[in-house]
Order: sequence, then C-alpha cells, then structure tokens
Amino acid sequence: MPSDIKITLACGDYEIVRPIKEGIVKPDGIELTILTKMDSSTRHWRFLRNGEFDVAELSSSSYLIAKDQGMPIESLPVFLHRRFRHGFVFINTNKGIKSPKDLIGKKIGVKSYQVSAILWLRGILEHEYGVPHTSCEWFSEIDEDVEFTPPPGLRLTRLPDDKSVEKMLVSGELDAVLHPDLIDPILNKDPNVGRLFPDYKNDEIAYYKKTQIFPIMHVMGLRKSLIDRHPWVPVELYKAFEASKSIAMKRMENPRLVPLAWYREAWEEQEDVLGTDPWEYGMTPKNRHNLETLIGYSYEQGMMKNKMTPEEMFLPVDQGHKRGGFRV
Repeated sequence: MPSDIKITLACGDYEIVRPIKEGIVKPDGIELTILTKMDSSTRHWRFLRNGEFDVAELSSSSYLIAKDQGMPIESLPVFLHRRFRHGFVFINTNKGIKSPKDLIGKKIGVKSYQVSAILWLRGILEHEYGVPHTSCEWFSEIDEDVEFTPPPGLRLTRLPDDKSVEKMLVSGELDAVLHPDLIDPILNKDPNVGRLFPDYKNDEIAYYKKTQIFPIMHVMGLRKSLIDRHPWVPVELYKAFEASKSIAMKRMENPRLVPLAWYREAWEEQEDVLGTDPWEYGMTPKNRHNLETLIGYSYEQGMMKNKMTPEEMFLPVDQGHKRGGFRV
C-alpha cells in the first residue's frame, strides 16, 4: 500500500495550528514532522539560508526579497502571524521624543532591518506620520535572513556582536528601537525606556479603521523542489491550515479555556473592530490590500528591485469553480 509522503513543517506553536500538531487535522496524503521549538528569526534563517525544512512559516518581508532575488521558494497565502505594531516603537525617555516626527535625524536600533515588523513600522511611520525612513540612521543587531544591498541614501550599520540594541537604548547610545517583540527594559519597567505611542491600542484601532489593515507578518514558505516533485501538496496543505484555524477559532470562543477574567469581552471587542475572521487566509480583498501595502513599502524602501503583485507572491490554491465541496 502506498505510504504518505513525509514533509517537515517548521512554524510557531499557535492555537490555530494546534489541530494539525495534535493530528486532529491531517493533510491528505502527507505525513508531517512538525517543529515548533525555535524563535521566528532562527526558523526564517534556517529555512532561507540552510534549506532545512520543506515548509516553514516565514517572514513576509524576507520572502519578498528572496523571491525578488530568484531563490527557489514559493509560498501559500496562509498567515499564521499578524500583529499591530504601534506598541513596538520604544524610545529613550531622556531624549525629548514626544511625537513620531521627533524621530527624524535620530539613531534607531532594530533587531534586523529586513524583518516584517520593522518593514511595516518604517512604512507606517513614513506614510501615516511623515517620518521618511531615510531621515533616520539605522543600526541592526543580527544578520539579515537574506543578504541585500542597501539602496542609496540608506544609512544602515551592522553592530558588532558584543552590542545589544536594548542595552544601547537604555544607555542612550540609541534614541529609539523598533523591535518585533517586547524588549526587556519595557518588561522590567526601566525608567529610561518608554513607548513612542503610550496609548498604542487606541492608535492601532484608529489605524485599522482608517486603513482596514491588520498587518500580515508571516507567510507559509515551501521549497520549490517539493512542489516540483509533488504539485498537489500546496492545495492539501492549504486545506489543512484552513480546517485547523476553523477548529481553533471555534474552540477559543469558550471563555472557560483561558484564565482571563474578561476574556469573552476581549473576544467580542475584537469581533466588533476586526470582524469575525481577522486571521483569514487566501486572496480576499482585505488580504490583497494588506499585501499590496507591504509590497509597496518593500519596493519603495529599496528592499526589492521589482514590484510584484500579491497574486505573484503565492502558489494557486483554487480547486476550480464550485469544486472542493462536501460530496466525495
């Protein structure tokens, strides 16, 4: 009897992939080895630099650059990670930075320049608040997922390995830091570090109401060699991710599952602001607008040389008109 093909999948340990991880949802014809115990930047680097996994959750920004450079990878319109970003602009509180435009001319640290969170933030600061990305001096802590040549006018310095952007922010060597995660000085309530947007939640809600964008951070990357051998795999994986998300969202409606006193109220607030499926996959109108914006930021900031369409980013997952229904 023919056996299922074996595929490695590296992704975050999210509730929306839990049904796949636990075997409740199984992609047809595929046996998955799932790796979830690594941070995002490590996973992206190992997939893009070493080709260690067949399928991997991947920085959307790095994917655009990799595809622009002709690397043999493709992706699915599966977005396991989204996040609003206003709350991740951190400032040294002794530098007199009160508004976004105060960042002009300042020294700004980033974990890496290329990652999706930082691309989104540079674009948002430039287009929503009038802070051109070329008006700041940038300092990155780690190497990029994909090597790229900084465009003319970009002042970007890679820090030595003994330097940390978080420590440099506390000491005042840097004026601000844009980061994908909450940084230790914020978690430890260091008085030298604060947020540029103290009321970030309301700023993020206002941003969404204006733009209808809930920023997409990650796509689902696939090695082209896998698709060449098994062209049916992308559709089966896409179907499994959709089924997994549907089960997870239904489960998470139950407030008894989460040890938060006002969890149900938070769930209802999210629905009121973002709608019933803010994590939607596929090329929906909102996702297309989201991706067009991301592509536009990458292109205008010189990260990619050729401006592609959202459709060119992804493998087709269409099964044909009125196909893929319940009858088998």
